[in-house]
Amino acid sequence: MGVRAIDRRRNEGGQPTGQGLAGMARALALVESATPAELRERGCGLLRDGHGLAWVACLYLEESGRWLGSDGDDARLACDDFRHPYAHAIRQGKPLRLGLAEARTRLDHPDFQAQVAALPGTLQLEVRPLRALDGEREWLGTLAMAGDDTVLAGLAEDAEFAAFESLLCRLWARLSRHQGERHREARLRQSLAQLNDGARRQALAERLAGDLLGTSAAMQTLRRQVVRAAETNLAVLLQGETGTGKDRVARAIHRLSARHAGPFMAINCAAIPEALLESELFGHARGAFSGADQAREGLISQADGGTLFLDEIGDMPLPLQAKLLRVLESGRYRPLGASEERQADLRLVAATHQPLRERIRDQRFRADLYYRLGQFPLTLPPLRERREDIARLAEAFAADFSAREGRDELGITPAALRQLRERDYPGNVRELKNLIDYACAMTRPGDDIEPLALPGQPEPEDTAPGRGTDGEDNAAAAASKVHDLRRALRDYEADLIRQRLLLFGGNRALAAESLGLPKRTLAHKCRQLELDAK
Repeated sequence: MGVRAIDRRRNEGGQPTGQGLAGMARALALVESATPAELRERGCGLLRDGHGLAWVACLYLEESGRWLGSDGDDARLACDDFRHPYAHAIRQGKPLRLGLAEARTRLDHPDFQAQVAALPGTLQLEVRPLRALDGEREWLGTLAMAGDDTVLAGLAEDAEFAAFESLLCRLWARLSRHQGERHREARLRQSLAQLNDGARRQALAERLAGDLLGTSAAMQTLRRQVVRAAETNLAVLLQGETGTGKDRVARAIHRLSARHAGPFMAINCAAIPEALLESELFGHARGAFSGADQAREGLISQADGGTLFLDEIGDMPLPLQAKLLRVLESGRYRPLGASEERQADLRLVAATHQPLRERIRDQRFRADLYYRLGQFPLTLPPLRERREDIARLAEAFAADFSAREGRDELGITPAALRQLRERDYPGNVRELKNLIDYACAMTRPGDDIEPLALPGQPEPEDTAPGRGTDGEDNAAAAASKVHDLRRALRDYEADLIRQRLLLFGGNRALAAESLGLPKRTLAHKCRQLELDAK
């Protein structure tokens, strides 16, 4: 193969000549191979260059023991497929030699045919099975050579070729075992890393349970998704109905992210007039418009190094959407009236309760911005889909009210909790919080919240023996005091609307929806009844 025989002839002084070490450099090339693939490449090169062979290939047995692979291509030859000569050599456990012309006729495996297609049919092909020479003598692969019959016959009788083959197998087995051990260690480290990573993420998700309340499957999934989102620098799009807690989720993402030491800046795009929103976001130079007596930094500049939260982004005007898209794509922006661009490094979290796909169809929202915002989409579950969390939320809101107002903690009776679970919540968690705040305010110190303290509940009906008569008497007494039916109806309507507005924090849209009224009708009634709907 090119590993020359050590010349044992000695000179007149009895010392070995320099020719006796001529093959050591080539042997060293094999020994210094770092991987089985490198060893196979060097071994084939030594055989091909040292003996004038037309073709040399070394195929390796894959870990499954079912396939032979070839370095440098995707060929896979099954060990039990006898349409190629390697299967015959492995099956017999001894070298196989045949003419290439015969091989092309008898063996029609496409990958084998492709290997020898360019070789002259006058050459001979020899395939030698290779296995480890120690231990369990595991199979390693095959050595294939194509050359003149005299060359192959000479190799078969050459003791140095036998030494080469032995060295090749020993080194191959050693490198393969070492590589296998490294792979096993790498897989173990990866498994441990995944286990530790999973435990770390679980711990972070559990930490969020104090802020994103709820033990339902929906909330547990949401907390895990928040942890995943925080690990990336992707733009996050929070979608969900109003009152589901999108602001809390945005703050949680920032708090767990690598940017937690940076600023968290938030703005509600629907709450600021269009003429001012651009200045709020991008800032302005002095004299940019009437009243701009001094330059002002916008929220994009203030959020540099941190997180910018854009709530209700579905209400952002189209011209501003285009400018925001450029900030997301390049990090560059220009304040109003400024002559030079600035750079900002921030993470964007956007939220909306509106169906953005419908707004895209209506040409009220840019599709390119939608896809750029939605790199990591998160959907917050409505309260009606996690009713098992209502009791926990209600108790937390009651405790929060007591702490704010400096009162003793209030409990909630089972009957009140039952009514809370049976309610519809178009305003979701925000509606529940406002409802509990109202009920706490209506409950005397030292008492627990009763169903009657909950706004919008009907008077109890005949709930115990002997109570029916009293209820009828109370109703009759109340009716006897009515002397102006129109005024009574007006007062009842005003009281009911006032309670609903209080329940929804002054949000007329939600109050109107809960009463089955159009928003304009409710606004008209508020004016008629002189109600403060703020």
